[in-house]
Amino acid sequence: MGKGVHVQDLPGVGKRYDIDLGRPDQRISVIMRSGGVRDLYVFATASAEPTAVIELTEEQARKVSAVLSATFFES
Repeated sequence: MGKGVHVQDLPGVGKRYDIDLGRPDQRISVIMRSGGVRDLYVFATASAEPTAVIELTEEQARKVSAVLSATFFES
């Protein structure tokens, strides 16, 4: 994928995307499950345990993506 994004197949589950945020104590992991659900893991410390875990439906993930990519427009 792109620089700073690492992809790993998770057999029977889906794929995991680890996103390097440029600091050793901050990163995000996204697990895209085969059924369309996404799990967002936020690591705000160097610990292996996430600070937050959020489960998103495909529609919710698209909304978050639109806001983060600045493609969201109010009607």
